[in-house]
Amino acid sequence: MSQPARRAAPKRPVRRDPVDETRARVASFPPQVGEGCRVVVLGTVPSLKSLEKSQSYAHPQNLFWPFMGALYDAGPELPYAERIARLHAAGVGIWDVLKHCERPGSLDSSILLASEVPNDIPALLETHPTIEAIALNGAKAQQVFARRIAPAIGAERLERIALLALPSTSPANASIPKAEKLERWRELTRWAIPSQGLPARTRNRVSSDG
Repeated sequence: MSQPARRAAPKRPVRRDPVDETRARVASFPPQVGEGCRVVVLGTVPSLKSLEKSQSYAHPQNLFWPFMGALYDAGPELPYAERIARLHAAGVGIWDVLKHCERPGSLDSSILLASEVPNDIPALLETHPTIEAIALNGAKAQQVFARRIAPAIGAERLERIALLALPSTSPANASIPKAEKLERWRELTRWAIPSQGLPARTRNRVSSDG
């Protein structure tokens, strides 16, 4: 007597690593640093919105450009190229600590540690000897700088640079009130080119910001 045919067991779906499905390689923009730069602001790596618009700090809720408007009249209401030009005129440059990395989404906390490749900040300092300060935008930028960049900068050069650990302007950092963040970011103006200074009307606007 023949045996009844056995039904083939249903194939189980292959489980993929969810990180692999959402992992994306992101890269920073070229340095936006002008001649005579005195202070360079280093973020971590561009967000998805910044990559989409090819502009640093492009997320509408990021406070970087509102702060630059308060401090240097380089606010988000201006065309991007004019904002950059005004920062350069004030001796401010911007770049990132990471050249590229793998990051699911936009959060710095999602950056995969093993994928981090730093930007050549030591070379930037060599080509721009006028840089006197480095402002690190947020805890992640500070960690990457300490771990991957500072050891590559000569001790003598590093001693001549002021390192500013500033609160992140990212909308993900909501634990510090905006007014307190802005007050700490005001430290950048210590390195403003004298001819620029801090415009009176922006001083008034800064003091009234909440």
